[in-house]
Amino acid sequence: MQTDSHQITRRSFLQTTGAIGLGSMLLPAQTWAAADNPQVPKRKFGKTGVDVSMLCLGGIFDTVNNQIVLRQAFDHGVTYWDTAEGYGHGASETGMGMFIEKNPSARKDLFLVTKAGGGNLEKSLTESLKRLKTDYTDVYFIHGASSISQVDRPEIRAFAEKAKKEGRIRFFGFSTHSNMEENLTGAAKLGWIDGIMLTYNYRIMHTPEMKAAIEAAVAAGIGLTAMKTGGKGLSFDTSAQAAILAPLKDKGFSAEQAKIKAVWENPHIATICSQMPSLNILRQNVAAALDRTQLAWNDRDLLARYAAATGDGYCAGCRQHCESALGGTVPVQDVLRHLMYHRHYDGEIDARALFAELPAGVRAKLATLDFTAAEQACPHHLPITRLMRETVELLA
Repeated sequence: MQTDSHQITRRSFLQTTGAIGLGSMLLPAQTWAAADNPQVPKRKFGKTGVDVSMLCLGGIFDTVNNQIVLRQAFDHGVTYWDTAEGYGHGASETGMGMFIEKNPSARKDLFLVTKAGGGNLEKSLTESLKRLKTDYTDVYFIHGASSISQVDRPEIRAFAEKAKKEGRIRFFGFSTHSNMEENLTGAAKLGWIDGIMLTYNYRIMHTPEMKAAIEAAVAAGIGLTAMKTGGKGLSFDTSAQAAILAPLKDKGFSAEQAKIKAVWENPHIATICSQMPSLNILRQNVAAALDRTQLAWNDRDLLARYAAATGDGYCAGCRQHCESALGGTVPVQDVLRHLMYHRHYDGEIDARALFAELPAGVRAKLATLDFTAAEQACPHHLPITRLMRETVELLA
């Protein structure tokens, strides 16, 4: 890991900030500022030659009315900002654009990423840049690719090359919530993908398939951004499940901090994209990034035990199994992600709006379709029928 000249020990940082790592997170802004604006360390972003902050500000929240979060993130070196045209129907980009317009000198220090949902990429890029109040984006992603075939198209490569030549994007790639291993391996063979944002966390990072996919992407020089690092499940923890991670508090970190530190221990992950809609969450994540204490073997063992105990409630994104079993009639993995958003990110992500974007015919099937074949095909034995019914009840 690369760091700047400002080195800060875990103890001194926690003393200065009122033991942020212990979860207080409620200290006054002036106390936080007293820490002399310690800067989040940086890492190489693949073969691009660019160093990016190892913590990325995920922009799927109300950035328009939370400019102070953007300001504090920037002041502490969280300069990789991620957004998308679909976040708030452009409102997230608008909020970041407000910051850039008010602080034009900050643009050169930001590593700005936005994503297109598909369709007319030229039109999407033009509108995104207009909302972001900038002439270029550092990375432009195809949003939510479930197959490399969605990216590996002559017209998409031609668009990327043209936009680079015009200076409107610096780098190009895609994000993926599903079939991540196949997508990384496929992208590594293309030779023109600069970056990938992927679901990657303590639950799935140690599988042989994921390790091989990461190695292939790294060998190809692709910059990797991890998202969904909290590994949120489709339900809430029982008291027994939550108790598994309780000993982490004795080490001075919360369970969430331990989860992201586990991902940072892979030096090939350039940055972690985290949803940070409040100063409290931002400060906790910055504290974790500044904390140089590494997880011990027993800390990793706690995470492994917790993953095993809660694995039957986590969708690992291997949608090819369940959806193929249903003949592709229902996007099971998308629906499950909406349910996870509702249960763990309610108020930050409008899960109902995302669910409503599914075709009416698809939504109608969820309450009546026989999901037995999908359940039998699921490697993690998720109770898909029950989860589909719950999603309809909660989000329809």
